[in-house]
Amino acid sequence: MGRILIADDHVIVREGLKRIIEASPGLLVVAEAASGQEALDEAKTARPEVVLLDVSMPGRGGLETAQELKKRDPRVKVLMLTVHPEDHFAVRCLKEGADGYLTKDVASEQLVQAIRKVHSGGKYVSPALAERLAFSLDTGFGQPAHEALSDREFEVMRAIGAGKTVGEIAVDLTLSVKTISTYRARILEKMNMRNNAELMRYVMEQGLS
Repeated sequence: MGRILIADDHVIVREGLKRIIEASPGLLVVAEAASGQEALDEAKTARPEVVLLDVSMPGRGGLETAQELKKRDPRVKVLMLTVHPEDHFAVRCLKEGADGYLTKDVASEQLVQAIRKVHSGGKYVSPALAERLAFSLDTGFGQPAHEALSDREFEVMRAIGAGKTVGEIAVDLTLSVKTISTYRARILEKMNMRNNAELMRYVMEQGLS
């Protein structure tokens, strides 16, 4: 029996995923979470084998949560779920240890297939993503500017792109304002940008918000 934890901050999404999963023989939803921290807390007691993890959640982000889940229990499988196009997030997620990546607009059959594949020890990617991964093994030529950012810098960039202040981001990530300001300075330098307005425009144009 595959034990599944669903982590998504939207109740209606969790309910929909749960219905699809529990209609499939051999799969059972053992816990739900509305944030990254809640997912970590639930994983301690529910002991899931597969975690369906939304990339974008309040507070601790999906990438950081996935890394912590793997650190605590390397046997757990993490399948990232997102509304974002595959080419913006998938490579980063998979490089950081996720076992699969799925957009929320896929058919229910594909969701179940992905869960079963990662549960059995495989990696799940779509054919389009497989091609993207092959290109990412190249020297990096032609890759978007945000690929140069660390996971934390990437998270802070997206928050700035969403219009959040340094203070708001500090609260969300439980870090000091000074630390967030340092991240912001590094991001602007790496992205060769001058201010938040340019970052916000970039995030919007790249579909990273």
